[in-house]
Amino acid sequence: MSRSRQRRQSPGRWWRRLLLLVLLLPVLTILQVVVLRWLDPPSSMVMLIQRFEFRNVEGFELDYRWRDWAALSTQLPIALVAAEDQQFPAHHGFDLDAISRALDHNDNGGRVRGASTISQQVAKNLFLWQGRSWLRKGMEAWYTLWLEALWPKRRLLEVYANIAEFGEGVYGVEAAAQRYFKVSASALSSAQSARLAAVLPSPRRWHADRPGPYVLARQAWVERQVRQLGGPEYLRECCGVPGAP
Repeated sequence: MSRSRQRRQSPGRWWRRLLLLVLLLPVLTILQVVVLRWLDPPSSMVMLIQRFEFRNVEGFELDYRWRDWAALSTQLPIALVAAEDQQFPAHHGFDLDAISRALDHNDNGGRVRGASTISQQVAKNLFLWQGRSWLRKGMEAWYTLWLEALWPKRRLLEVYANIAEFGEGVYGVEAAAQRYFKVSASALSSAQSARLAAVLPSPRRWHADRPGPYVLARQAWVERQVRQLGGPEYLRECCGVPGAP
């Protein structure tokens, strides 16, 4: 075969390779979701990025300690739902009413408000990066759809409780409970669970161990929401309760 003929065929081969890559990437992302349905994640993308960012910071140590669902306080999951996503048992990954309210609020010039569900936050924290680009939001939506399709609600909430950031370098409720309250995640009280949930919107700004007036007020609000929802029983149908078979 002549060199000129090889050159003529080369662009075709590259286009076929590019097409194969485009087709393969969605399959690989779905495979990620399937594997982590059963395998407890050793880390998350957000953790990996922070490790890289702080690699030269003396004294920085990332604290991440996985705890299975049965090792969580019964008060903790409902506190997370009350604080972050009260429609979690009912929606399929996206809370359309919350999105609509957030858009109206933002259009009226108020402080920018998000409407991410727990499912979306798992997608972002586990697989993606922080930011507001359309690319990241699109990928977040893609992962969210597959998480909701392939994971039960209980697994979503279990992973969220374990990979959420509760302070700089503090990931998961076990690390947070030990760091801030000197107890295990299984021993968290309703007030301590609400305190941890209260700092989630901005864990590097607000502190569970040094709560200011805003955090204390938000903690009280979370506790009221838990009572109004009906406590841990609110999650029984979709998730069971910690320690249940």
